[in-house]
Amino acid sequence: MPITLPETLPAFDVLSTEGVMVMGLGRAQTQEIRPLRIALLNLMPKKIQTENQFARLIGATPLQIDFQLIRMSEHQTKNTAAEHMEQFYRSFAEVKASGEKFDGLIITGAPIEHLPFDDVTYWDELKQVFDWTQTHVHSTFGVCWGGMAMINYFHGVKKHILKDKAFGLFRQNNLAPASPYLRGFSDECYIPVSRWTEMRMSEIEAKPDLVPLLGSDETGPCLVQDPAHRALYIFNHFEYDTDTLHGELIRDKEAGKPILLPRNYYPNDDMTARPPNRWRSHAHLLYGNWINEIYQTTHYEAKNIGT
Repeated sequence: MPITLPETLPAFDVLSTEGVMVMGLGRAQTQEIRPLRIALLNLMPKKIQTENQFARLIGATPLQIDFQLIRMSEHQTKNTAAEHMEQFYRSFAEVKASGEKFDGLIITGAPIEHLPFDDVTYWDELKQVFDWTQTHVHSTFGVCWGGMAMINYFHGVKKHILKDKAFGLFRQNNLAPASPYLRGFSDECYIPVSRWTEMRMSEIEAKPDLVPLLGSDETGPCLVQDPAHRALYIFNHFEYDTDTLHGELIRDKEAGKPILLPRNYYPNDDMTARPPNRWRSHAHLLYGNWINEIYQTTHYEAKNIGT
Protein backbone atom coordinates (compact mmCIF):
# COMPACT_ATOMS: atom_id res chain seq x y z
CA MET A 1 0.00 0.00 0.00
CA PRO A 2 1.15 3.57 -0.61
CA ILE A 3 1.97 6.62 1.40
CA THR A 4 -0.59 9.38 0.91
CA LEU A 5 0.85 12.80 0.03
CA PRO A 6 -0.46 15.97 -1.62
CA GLU A 7 0.46 15.73 -5.28
CA THR A 8 2.09 19.18 -5.17
CA LEU A 9 4.40 18.27 -2.27
CA PRO A 10 7.97 17.91 -3.65
CA ALA A 11 8.31 14.50 -2.00
CA PHE A 12 5.47 13.19 -4.21
CA ASP A 13 7.54 13.47 -7.41
CA VAL A 14 10.81 12.48 -5.72
CA LEU A 15 9.39 9.26 -4.28
CA SER A 16 7.42 8.44 -7.44
CA THR A 17 10.62 8.67 -9.49
CA GLU A 18 12.36 6.31 -7.04
CA GLY A 19 9.61 3.72 -7.39
CA VAL A 20 7.99 4.30 -4.00
CA MET A 21 4.24 3.77 -4.21
CA VAL A 22 2.65 7.18 -3.63
CA MET A 23 -1.06 8.02 -3.70
CA GLY A 24 -2.74 11.41 -4.05
CA LEU A 25 -5.30 12.54 -1.50
CA GLY A 26 -8.23 12.16 -3.89
CA ARG A 27 -7.52 8.52 -4.64
CA ALA A 28 -6.85 7.71 -0.99
CA GLN A 29 -10.27 9.02 0.04
CA THR A 30 -12.01 6.47 -2.19
CA GLN A 31 -10.56 3.50 -0.30
CA GLU A 32 -12.51 2.00 2.58
CA ILE A 33 -9.57 1.61 4.88
CA ARG A 34 -8.23 3.39 7.95
CA PRO A 35 -4.71 4.48 7.06
CA LEU A 36 -2.13 4.90 9.79
CA ARG A 37 -1.76 8.59 10.58
CA ILE A 38 1.94 9.41 10.91
CA ALA A 39 3.01 13.02 11.54
CA LEU A 40 6.42 14.64 11.15
CA LEU A 41 7.27 17.49 13.51
CA ASN A 42 9.99 19.01 11.35
CA LEU A 43 12.56 21.05 13.30
CA MET A 44 15.26 20.96 10.62
CA PRO A 45 16.13 24.09 8.58
CA LYS A 46 15.96 22.33 5.21
CA LYS A 47 12.36 21.21 5.48
CA ILE A 48 11.96 19.69 2.02
CA GLN A 49 15.09 17.55 2.26
CA THR A 50 13.95 16.21 5.62
CA GLU A 51 10.41 15.55 4.33
CA ASN A 52 11.84 13.49 1.48
CA GLN A 53 14.11 11.46 3.75
CA PHE A 54 11.42 10.43 6.20
CA ALA A 55 8.66 10.00 3.62
CA ARG A 56 10.96 7.63 1.73
CA LEU A 57 11.26 5.34 4.77
CA ILE A 58 7.63 5.64 5.85
CA GLY A 59 6.39 5.01 2.31
CA ALA A 60 8.24 1.71 1.92
CA THR A 61 5.87 -0.26 4.16
CA PRO A 62 2.91 -2.34 2.90
CA LEU A 63 0.39 -0.20 4.79
CA GLN A 64 -1.37 2.97 3.69
CA ILE A 65 0.13 5.93 5.52
CA ASP A 66 -1.52 9.34 5.90
CA PHE A 67 1.58 11.56 6.26
CA GLN A 68 1.07 14.91 8.00
CA LEU A 69 3.55 17.79 8.44
CA ILE A 70 3.71 19.89 11.64
CA ARG A 71 5.81 22.91 12.61
CA MET A 72 6.38 24.79 15.82
CA SER A 73 3.80 27.55 16.20
CA GLU A 74 5.94 30.67 16.65
CA HIS A 75 9.31 29.65 15.19
CA GLN A 76 9.79 30.92 11.63
CA THR A 77 12.08 29.03 9.28
CA LYS A 78 14.56 31.00 7.17
CA ASN A 79 15.56 28.17 4.82
CA THR A 80 12.24 27.09 3.32
CA ALA A 81 9.86 29.21 1.28
CA ALA A 82 6.94 30.67 3.21
CA GLU A 83 4.61 29.42 0.46
CA HIS A 84 5.72 25.84 1.07
CA MET A 85 5.19 26.16 4.82
CA GLU A 86 1.78 27.73 4.35
CA GLN A 87 0.61 25.10 1.88
CA PHE A 88 1.81 21.91 3.53
CA TYR A 89 2.35 22.55 7.25
CA ARG A 90 0.11 23.13 10.23
CA SER A 91 1.33 24.62 13.48
CA PHE A 92 1.32 22.51 16.60
CA ALA A 93 -1.16 24.96 18.11
CA GLU A 94 -3.60 24.20 15.26
CA VAL A 95 -3.13 20.46 15.58
CA LYS A 96 -3.54 20.54 19.36
CA ALA A 97 -6.68 22.66 19.13
CA SER A 98 -8.21 20.26 16.62
CA GLY A 99 -8.10 17.39 19.12
CA GLU A 100 -7.05 14.94 16.42
CA LYS A 101 -4.91 11.93 17.22
CA PHE A 102 -2.05 10.16 15.48
CA ASP A 103 -0.78 6.61 15.34
CA GLY A 104 2.82 7.80 15.08
CA LEU A 105 4.84 10.98 15.41
CA ILE A 106 8.45 11.61 14.34
CA ILE A 107 10.22 14.53 16.02
CA THR A 108 13.32 15.45 14.01
CA GLY A 109 16.66 16.75 15.11
CA ALA A 110 17.58 20.44 15.06
CA PRO A 111 20.94 22.27 14.67
CA ILE A 112 20.78 23.71 18.20
CA GLU A 113 22.48 20.95 20.16
CA HIS A 114 25.05 23.38 21.61
CA LEU A 115 22.27 25.19 23.50
CA PRO A 116 20.96 24.13 26.91
CA PHE A 117 17.41 22.86 26.43
CA ASP A 118 15.97 25.75 28.43
CA ASP A 119 17.64 28.25 26.08
CA VAL A 120 15.87 26.94 22.98
CA THR A 121 13.31 29.54 21.91
CA TYR A 122 10.53 26.99 21.45
CA TRP A 123 11.40 24.76 24.41
CA ASP A 124 8.22 25.57 26.35
CA GLU A 125 6.06 24.62 23.40
CA LEU A 126 8.11 21.50 22.73
CA LYS A 127 7.48 20.36 26.30
CA GLN A 128 3.78 20.75 25.52
CA VAL A 129 4.32 18.51 22.50
CA PHE A 130 5.94 15.84 24.67
CA ASP A 131 3.03 15.91 27.13
CA TRP A 132 0.52 15.91 24.26
CA THR A 133 2.04 12.73 22.80
CA GLN A 134 0.97 10.83 25.92
CA THR A 135 -2.70 11.43 25.18
CA HIS A 136 -2.82 11.98 21.41
CA VAL A 137 -0.07 9.82 19.87
CA HIS A 138 0.24 6.05 20.01
CA SER A 139 4.02 5.89 19.36
CA THR A 140 6.62 8.66 19.14
CA PHE A 141 10.04 8.49 17.47
CA GLY A 142 12.52 11.15 18.60
CA VAL A 143 15.47 11.57 16.21
CA CYS A 144 18.92 12.96 17.16
CA TRP A 145 18.33 16.24 19.05
CA GLY A 146 14.61 15.43 19.16
CA GLY A 147 15.40 12.12 20.88
CA MET A 148 17.85 13.80 23.25
CA ALA A 149 15.23 16.38 24.18
CA MET A 150 12.58 13.73 24.86
CA ILE A 151 14.79 11.47 26.96
CA ASN A 152 15.92 14.51 28.95
CA TYR A 153 12.35 15.69 29.53
CA PHE A 154 10.91 12.34 30.54
CA HIS A 155 13.91 10.85 32.36
CA GLY A 156 16.36 13.66 33.14
CA VAL A 157 19.15 12.06 31.08
CA LYS A 158 21.65 14.80 30.21
CA LYS A 159 23.36 15.54 26.93
CA HIS A 160 27.10 16.13 27.06
CA ILE A 161 29.20 18.33 24.78
CA LEU A 162 31.88 16.45 22.84
CA LYS A 163 35.41 17.77 22.43
CA ASP A 164 35.38 16.70 18.76
CA LYS A 165 32.38 16.20 16.52
CA ALA A 166 31.17 12.62 16.13
CA PHE A 167 31.05 12.61 12.35
CA GLY A 168 30.99 9.70 9.94
CA LEU A 169 29.66 6.19 9.54
CA PHE A 170 29.92 4.12 12.72
CA ARG A 171 29.31 0.46 13.49
CA GLN A 172 26.52 -0.25 15.97
CA ASN A 173 26.06 -3.40 18.04
CA ASN A 174 22.69 -5.11 18.24
CA LEU A 175 22.04 -5.07 22.00
CA ALA A 176 18.54 -6.61 21.96
CA PRO A 177 18.16 -9.13 19.10
CA ALA A 178 14.74 -10.22 20.39
CA SER A 179 13.30 -6.70 20.20
CA PRO A 180 10.50 -6.41 17.63
CA TYR A 181 12.05 -3.12 16.53
CA LEU A 182 15.22 -4.97 15.50
CA ARG A 183 13.50 -7.82 13.71
CA GLY A 184 15.71 -8.82 10.78
CA PHE A 185 18.71 -6.81 12.01
CA SER A 186 22.23 -8.15 11.72
CA ASP A 187 24.47 -8.44 14.79
CA GLU A 188 26.12 -5.23 13.60
CA CYS A 189 25.01 -2.38 11.39
CA TYR A 190 26.30 1.01 10.28
CA ILE A 191 24.62 4.37 10.71
CA PRO A 192 25.56 7.97 9.88
CA VAL A 193 26.48 10.06 12.93
CA SER A 194 26.73 13.85 12.93
CA ARG A 195 26.62 15.61 16.30
CA TRP A 196 28.60 17.63 18.83
CA THR A 197 26.82 16.09 21.81
CA GLU A 198 26.28 12.64 23.23
CA MET A 199 24.12 10.68 25.62
CA ARG A 200 26.00 8.26 27.86
CA MET A 201 25.15 4.59 28.09
CA SER A 202 25.85 4.44 31.83
CA GLU A 203 23.27 7.14 32.50
CA ILE A 204 20.69 5.42 30.30
CA GLU A 205 21.30 2.02 31.88
CA ALA A 206 20.79 3.64 35.29
CA LYS A 207 17.16 4.28 34.30
CA PRO A 208 15.26 1.00 34.71
CA ASP A 209 12.46 2.14 32.39
CA LEU A 210 14.80 2.54 29.40
CA VAL A 211 15.93 -0.29 27.10
CA PRO A 212 19.08 0.22 24.97
CA LEU A 213 18.65 -1.44 21.56
CA LEU A 214 21.66 -0.29 19.50
CA GLY A 215 24.98 1.12 20.68
CA SER A 216 28.58 1.74 19.66
CA ASP A 217 31.87 1.52 21.54
CA GLU A 218 32.92 4.70 19.71
CA THR A 219 29.81 6.87 19.71
CA GLY A 220 27.76 5.52 22.62
CA PRO A 221 24.05 4.70 22.68
CA CYS A 222 22.22 4.90 19.37
CA LEU A 223 18.68 3.56 19.78
CA VAL A 224 16.73 3.40 23.06
CA GLN A 225 13.20 2.19 23.76
CA ASP A 226 11.01 3.91 26.35
CA PRO A 227 8.01 1.58 26.82
CA ALA A 228 6.36 3.69 29.53
CA HIS A 229 6.07 6.65 27.15
CA ARG A 230 5.50 4.54 24.01
CA ALA A 231 8.61 6.07 22.45
CA LEU A 232 11.86 5.32 20.67
CA TYR A 233 14.88 7.63 20.79
CA ILE A 234 17.58 7.45 18.13
CA PHE A 235 20.58 9.76 18.41
CA ASN A 236 21.95 9.16 14.89
CA HIS A 237 20.62 9.36 11.34
CA PHE A 238 19.33 6.29 9.52
CA GLU A 239 17.24 8.66 7.39
CA TYR A 240 20.28 10.34 5.79
CA ASP A 241 20.73 10.20 2.03
CA THR A 242 23.94 8.75 0.62
CA ASP A 243 25.48 12.21 0.16
CA THR A 244 24.15 13.98 3.27
CA LEU A 245 27.41 13.68 5.24
CA HIS A 246 29.30 14.92 2.18
CA GLY A 247 27.00 17.94 1.99
CA GLU A 248 27.58 18.71 5.66
CA LEU A 249 31.36 18.51 5.16
CA ILE A 250 31.26 20.95 2.24
CA ARG A 251 28.95 23.30 4.15
CA ASP A 252 31.26 23.46 7.16
CA LYS A 253 34.37 23.86 5.02
CA GLU A 254 32.83 26.76 3.12
CA ALA A 255 31.82 28.34 6.42
CA GLY A 256 35.40 28.09 7.69
CA LYS A 257 34.47 25.77 10.54
CA PRO A 258 36.99 23.20 11.81
CA ILE A 259 35.86 19.85 10.44
CA LEU A 260 37.54 16.53 9.71
CA LEU A 261 36.59 14.05 7.00
CA PRO A 262 33.65 11.88 8.07
CA ARG A 263 35.09 8.60 9.33
CA ASN A 264 34.50 5.28 7.52
CA TYR A 265 32.56 7.12 4.81
CA TYR A 266 34.59 7.83 1.66
CA PRO A 267 36.42 4.98 -0.11
CA ASN A 268 40.07 5.32 0.98
CA ASP A 269 39.14 8.68 2.56
CA ASP A 270 38.96 10.18 -0.92
CA MET A 271 36.27 12.85 -0.74
CA THR A 272 36.06 12.96 -4.53
CA ALA A 273 34.84 9.34 -4.57
CA ARG A 274 31.14 8.59 -4.12
CA PRO A 275 30.60 6.84 -0.76
CA PRO A 276 28.71 3.54 -0.75
CA ASN A 277 25.43 3.50 1.15
CA ARG A 278 25.91 0.88 3.90
CA TRP A 279 22.87 1.71 6.04
CA ARG A 280 19.87 1.88 3.69
CA SER A 281 18.59 -1.66 4.32
CA HIS A 282 18.71 -1.33 8.11
CA ALA A 283 17.04 2.08 7.88
CA HIS A 284 14.09 0.53 6.07
CA LEU A 285 14.03 -2.38 8.51
CA LEU A 286 13.87 -0.13 11.56
CA TYR A 287 11.15 2.18 10.31
CA GLY A 288 9.22 -0.75 8.83
CA ASN A 289 9.39 -2.54 12.18
CA TRP A 290 8.25 0.62 13.97
CA ILE A 291 5.24 1.00 11.71
CA ASN A 292 4.44 -2.72 12.02
CA GLU A 293 4.44 -2.41 15.83
CA ILE A 294 2.13 0.60 15.55
CA TYR A 295 -0.19 -1.33 13.26
CA GLN A 296 -0.28 -4.32 15.59
CA THR A 297 -0.98 -2.32 18.75
CA THR A 298 -2.82 0.91 17.86
CA HIS A 299 -6.56 1.34 18.35
CA TYR A 300 -8.84 0.72 15.40
CA GLU A 301 -10.87 3.74 16.47
CA ALA A 302 -8.46 6.65 16.31
CA LYS A 303 -10.39 8.49 19.02
CA ASN A 304 -9.19 5.85 21.54
CA ILE A 305 -5.49 6.54 20.91
CA GLY A 306 -3.79 7.62 24.12
CA THR A 307 -6.43 6.13 26.40
